Amino acid sequence: MPENKADRYRRVAYYPGCALEGTGHAYNRSTRQLGKALGLDLVEVPDWNCCGAMEAKNVDPKVQTYLSARVLSLTANRMGMDVVMAPCNGCYHNLKKAEHDLANDPGSAEVVARLARKAGDPAYQPGEVETVHALEWLKAAIGEEELRRRVRGGLKGLKVANYYGCMYTRPRHIFPEKDSGPASESTAKPHFMDDLLAAAGAENVEFALKTACCGGAHTLSDSDVSTHLVLNILQAAEAAGAEVIATECPTCHSGLELHQVRAEKRLGVRTGVKIIYFTQLLGLALGLSPRKVGLHENVSDARELLAARGVT
Repeated sequence: MPENKADRYRRVAYYPGCALEGTGHAYNRSTRQLGKALGLDLVEVPDWNCCGAMEAKNVDPKVQTYLSARVLSLTANRMGMDVVMAPCNGCYHNLKKAEHDLANDPGSAEVVARLARKAGDPAYQPGEVETVHALEWLKAAIGEEELRRRVRGGLKGLKVANYYGCMYTRPRHIFPEKDSGPASESTAKPHFMDDLLAAAGAENVEFALKTACCGGAHTLSDSDVSTHLVLNILQAAEAAGAEVIATECPTCHSGLELHQVRAEKRLGVRTGVKIIYFTQLLGLALGLSPRKVGLHENVSDARELLAARGVT
């Protein structure tokens, strides 16, 4: 097994998760197209299941641990791979949490082993697979220097507020690789998306709410709470001078788009900042067409802005 991360990450197991096959389809499309353009090999996890993001863990958190552990087991035992990439913050968070719980909670390990036996699958053993986010994958496999070399046209100083959401860095203890040195991601002030988009020609703006909650978990139970939380993020980005909010989570992305519309209709507050997946922006910077990266699928229509700025 290669020790170098750049080599290890060039071919990884790909776990899209439920959202990327639904409302986050543009994220799925742009991630796959970006990987292809960069010569990176994404091998989809066969027979993958939901990570148990919300409903399952509210009923029984150990069952949710099993659902995430099964994805890790498929990666290790059916695919024979040791790195799985999850673009969704929820999936990434839950796979990392399952890894931590199996290593530290005997009760979780017992439930996972029992359910795995019942399903006829090998139980996942902690340490067999490394879970990475799409940002970590691209940062290690390609990096800023190589990305800068491959840019065709670039983002031409487009003013971007990078929004990471709350699950990319929280809770700290399930992400031991973060805050581990100058080259690692920061939990207090994440910067991997800033680094990659700056290499592609974007102008990152200082944005205080880059890890604030968008209220995604409240959308069904109390939409007004979610709308107000999203409006805080949108207005903070505009106040910072951003033309675009870059996202790296399908739930956050959908929340920002839909509650932007709801804020105008219900509260009479209009914001003009556009919401675009960071993979879409990087794909455009590499010369991929707007359609290839799924820009037409976004509720937040940024095509006129991007054309005016010479990005598309």
